[in-house]
This record gives sequence, C-alpha cells and structure tokens, in this order.
Amino acid sequence: MSSTIRSCYSKFVRRLTLLFIASAAFAFGQTRLEFEVASIKLAPDQIQQVGAGLHIDGAQIALTDLSIKDIVGMAYRVKPNQILGPDWIASQRYNIAAKLPDGGSQDQVPQMIQSLLADRFQMKMHRENRDFQVYALGVGKGGLKITALPPDPDSDNGVASPVNVAAGGNADGVSISLGRGTSLNLGATSLEAKKIDMPTFADLLTRFTDRPVVDMTSIKGRYDFTLELTPEDRTAMLVRSALAAGVVLPPQALRILESGSIASLISSLEKIGFTFETRKAPLEVLVIDSVQKTPTEN
Repeated sequence: MSSTIRSCYSKFVRRLTLLFIASAAFAFGQTRLEFEVASIKLAPDQIQQVGAGLHIDGAQIALTDLSIKDIVGMAYRVKPNQILGPDWIASQRYNIAAKLPDGGSQDQVPQMIQSLLADRFQMKMHRENRDFQVYALGVGKGGLKITALPPDPDSDNGVASPVNVAAGGNADGVSISLGRGTSLNLGATSLEAKKIDMPTFADLLTRFTDRPVVDMTSIKGRYDFTLELTPEDRTAMLVRSALAAGVVLPPQALRILESGSIASLISSLEKIGFTFETRKAPLEVLVIDSVQKTPTEN
C-alpha cells in the first residue's frame, strides 16, 4: 500500500463517525428544544489525537471533528447516502461544545442539534422519498446461528449514562466505539461486532458498501459475532468508508474499488444465518436546500 493511500486512510479513520447510530435510541417530541449555550469552531485541518465523535456527560455535550453531514445524520437519523446537499458538507469539519438547559435530558439532544443547525447554520431542508438499490439484511430459512446476548439491565431500565461515540485507528485497522459496550473493529482479516443490534449493524454496513443496507431481519436483541474478510475486500470496504466520510482519495486508491468486492462479507454473513440480497426499496431522503458554511455567533 502506497504512503499516499496510507496517509489518506490514517486521516479517514480518525474522522469516521457513526453518530446517527447513537441517536437511534433517542426519542423525538414535538416541542422545539435548544441548548442553553453552544460554541462552534472550525476543526483544525491537522487531525488531533482525540478521535472524532460525540460525548455526552451530564449537561455537557461535545461533538468533535464532525462534518455537517455527520451532524445532520445524527440529528435526523438518516444514513449518509440519504443526505443530499453541497459537496462541502462532507468535508468541512466542526468542533461543538454545548450545554443542556436545566431539566434537559440526553434523549432531547437530537432535537437540540436540529435547532442548532437551523439557528446557527441557517439550514433549510426538505424530505423526499426515492427508490434506491439497497442490500437487504435478512435471516435465512435455518435462522441465525448466533445467540442473542442477555438483556442489559441499565439499558432496559432506562438508566442514563455518559454517551461516547468515537472512532480511531490507521490503515492497519479501525476501532469504532458506539457507547455502552457496542463496538465494531475492522482488522486485517475480519470485522468484529460487539453488543450490536440489527438496525445498528445495517447502518454500520452502509458505510462500508456501495449502497444502503436495510435491516429486514425483524430480530430484537444484541449480538457478538465475527465476519472473516479477504484482504482485498477489507481494503475496498475501507475505501468506500473513506468516500462516505467525504475524504478526497488519490486515483490509485479509487482503483482499488475496480477489483474489490464484498463477496467474503456476504459469505461470512451467510455462514451465521444471514441473507444479504440486492433489492429496490423506497427510502426517505433529506435534501439540504441551503446551509451556511460559517455559523453565526451564539
């Protein structure tokens, strides 16, 4: 692997964030909610030691090294390829520090981020339904060959705890923490999932494939499992993730997609009872009509 491609991967994996997954557990109400205060700064071009991600601890909210596309995906619970807008929304990154108002709670954070996007970035958008070629994640006739983990007492009882979503690594591997024990690790030859539910897993796979992945399993619970990958497929998955994150890659990196596939991923999924089929399905698209690159002052 050339040093140019390795450098791009190193930059990409620190930016890789799947914040919309953390928001999947958040409930939405009708009242407009806002942060008590929020500071927004451009993230430095040089990647910092801290991984990109989301941290919620009590009333303090921190979003680190995120693009508008990342933030919109988290706030509105849509996948990256369901967000349409100017090219820069996937590349320009921001650091946001905010504080919940008195009485505010973690499940209100997405609504407050929606308000922040409208107020500080002057974002205007609308929703549409469009047909997409998707991968349908399903269950084979023989059922899954993996067993669901025991219920998490804290999650089941609605216990509030700090939320941490972050990613980091280099060309040799990617480690993504989605908080509360859920993680995904892409190593040299495998994709290892820990404490993951099916909607979250489908969302994760969307970052690594050439089209949206839709959960059609109707399966509840969380699982641990490992999927074996060929080195070629693993590298192609890294390139697709970099493109989804808005990283500009050199031609030699893009040429990897010409020979790369997800055949080993599909084979590994089938071995543990999943199906992974191409279908056409209607998905909601969020179209950003206008958004400011420079946010207004608080």
